[in-house]
Amino acid sequence: MKLYNIIIIFSLAMLTFSSCKKDDVQPTPGTVGINFEHVWGADASEFGLNKELTHPMLGEKMTFTTFKYYVSNLRLKSKTGTWYAMPESYFIVDASDASSLILDIPNVPADEYTDVEMTFGVDSTRCTSGSQTGALDPAKGMFWSWNSGYIMVKAEGSAPTAANGSFTFHLGGFKGANKVQTTKSYNFGTTHLVVDGDREAEIHLVANPARLWHGAEKLAVKSVNTMPNALAKSMSGNFYDAIKFDHIHN
Repeated sequence: MKLYNIIIIFSLAMLTFSSCKKDDVQPTPGTVGINFEHVWGADASEFGLNKELTHPMLGEKMTFTTFKYYVSNLRLKSKTGTWYAMPESYFIVDASDASSLILDIPNVPADEYTDVEMTFGVDSTRCTSGSQTGALDPAKGMFWSWNSGYIMVKAEGSAPTAANGSFTFHLGGFKGANKVQTTKSYNFGTTHLVVDGDREAEIHLVANPARLWHGAEKLAVKSVNTMPNALAKSMSGNFYDAIKFDHIHN
């Protein structure tokens, strides 16, 4: 009988120890991916480089050979209202490079997140900081000169209605009334983004390059703009405003 009692006590002790060990397991930081998908027009048809597209508002045909833009200063808001900011977060989203369409935020503290915030473009501090590396390296082809800053959106291609059969829009400007960079926040709704170790945590956004010409002239009238001005601000602003949160993966 005594032996039986000892076995029972030992078993209970082991269960208690096991339960404590499970309770001691702490969630670990993880990586959050921000996935950009590009669509074309109000019907969200497929967008791609080197394929003829018809702009739904202009009625003009255009074929993109280049489409890329800066995204920077990524932050995530937790359910408690605190923010996690990724240090040195500067990216070029490039339609010609599939790997650039997912922006990875590593070492995100384990938590549940309700919002993501980002800047479209490059902040004024980095526009005036001289030679830089990574996505901000002038060799990336997104910098005008040491004094005029970064090209925030670059769209190039061919169009039969354009004066020279092509279009070139380098949209930038980091100060004054015509500054281009814009900060936006996206709320995930009722479902929180859960970060814990290696589990999937991905945010999907949808961008529509056709929106560049919502309010802009036809390519037959204006097919080149390569300097900071009101047109650069309005074209980039219309594009940024159309970038929408779609869904998350947990």
